[in-house]
Amino acid sequence: MVFKYSATLSSFRKIESIEQTLARLKEQGYDAVEMFGEPEQTNLGDLRETFASYDLPVCGITGMWGREGKEGWNRKLLSMDSRIVEQSENYVRKCVEMCQYLGGNEINVCLFADDGHVFDANHRVLSEDQKKSAIERAIPILSSLTRFASDHNVELLVEPLNRYSTPHCTTAKDAIYIAQRINHDSLGILLDTFHMNIEESSFEQAITDSKDFLQHTHFSDNNRAMPGYAHLDFRSIVKTLNRIGYSKFVSFEPNLAHTGYESATLDGLKFIKTLENSAL
Repeated sequence: MVFKYSATLSSFRKIESIEQTLARLKEQGYDAVEMFGEPEQTNLGDLRETFASYDLPVCGITGMWGREGKEGWNRKLLSMDSRIVEQSENYVRKCVEMCQYLGGNEINVCLFADDGHVFDANHRVLSEDQKKSAIERAIPILSSLTRFASDHNVELLVEPLNRYSTPHCTTAKDAIYIAQRINHDSLGILLDTFHMNIEESSFEQAITDSKDFLQHTHFSDNNRAMPGYAHLDFRSIVKTLNRIGYSKFVSFEPNLAHTGYESATLDGLKFIKTLENSAL
């Protein structure tokens, strides 16, 4: 199987213009990009023309949850405040519409709750019963959003995060439970190697267990650098993805503090392509 390669534009948004990023990624051989999900801060008509001019399609939308966006902490599908939940649902719907307009077909959804239900001094994990109790509140919301996404030919992808972001959906097992409960073709799973490194006992087992629902992956090393710049075993990760027949997007999601990243984004892409070719 052959992967398709993209990068999350949210990684570049604070250091340069979208046009500069697209020019560099196109030259380096990327197949597509993920647009960051801020529909109300974006001129979608101009943006669609920009993507077309660089011949880089949009594979999907990166939801700006938590610290990732200016309004991220107000996007809480597990909030006890119905107004915040409604606002969060509307955010997902707008991102779905944005995704369809830009030609993409997926958006990630992360489950955040009110701050008082999230953090303690030790960042302890929740029990399975606590997780499921919270997740059950989200099932009807996610079911409704999934149907809305399906009507727009877009998939919702549940992304487990690590405990330092939210304790409610942190593992592939949690995401699989949600996918099985909703049981809809337009709801899948996104696995992110950075979060998996903190929460999973085994990359290989998590990927294998998710094979029926896995629709997208985010790649970065354990320090949020491009793959190959730290110590994650991407050889095993790529081999396992190949074994389950994964042929969808690998999106690189590095933390970038400044321009001059070109060697890293090129080296990381070549590194994973080499591992992919050796696994075939």
